[in-house]
Amino acid sequence: MMDTKLFFQALGKILIGLIIVMLLLFVPAGTLNYFNGWLFIALLFIPMFIAGIIMFVKSPELLKRRLNGKEEENEQKIVIVISGIMFLSAFIIAGLNFRFGWFKLSQTIVAIASIIFLISYIMYGEVLRENVYLSRTVEVSENQKVVDSGLYGIVRHPMYTSTIILFLSMPLVLNSIFSFAIMLIYPIVIIFRIKNEEKVLENELEGYKTYKEKVKYKIIPFIW
Repeated sequence: MMDTKLFFQALGKILIGLIIVMLLLFVPAGTLNYFNGWLFIALLFIPMFIAGIIMFVKSPELLKRRLNGKEEENEQKIVIVISGIMFLSAFIIAGLNFRFGWFKLSQTIVAIASIIFLISYIMYGEVLRENVYLSRTVEVSENQKVVDSGLYGIVRHPMYTSTIILFLSMPLVLNSIFSFAIMLIYPIVIIFRIKNEEKVLENELEGYKTYKEKVKYKIIPFIW
């Protein structure tokens, strides 16, 4: 039976996100005639909508966890605030960069960044497929088990690997090198998030310590 409430909750989140992104990009840009802004919106929200439909049909419990944004860990609340400021700044600066023509990247860089963005999005989707326990917050669900196959057999946090690539390619899609400089904060934020997250997982998720011994790298194979 269709969960109507879940469906409209997910749809509402997407629409609110779309409106916010449009305001943050096009108001600073001073026009709707900002091609890179529309390109980014298409690359972000069309796959997001498709992924939402797939989760709604195949794994509604996962969709519920992804919609849950209430963080309980104090350290993670700080991370969320910093990330929010970072995203707001990156979008606004991208719009201002277009408006005043501060610096333009080549169309080749924009095209390559768009391809990388989509590939990282596909990787993110694969992570969601492999781990039905994924939540937007740091938590351990009831009956949760350690996932150690697929991408999780290569690094312990493939979701963060995909989002780092995703968010670093994003400002290049928007044709803003200044926004890219701002988004370089994100990998640093993720380091702090992982430190706290692994502490929670070690304490609350059975088998995680053994998994850490098996899979040595956190987000980048052979590096870290």
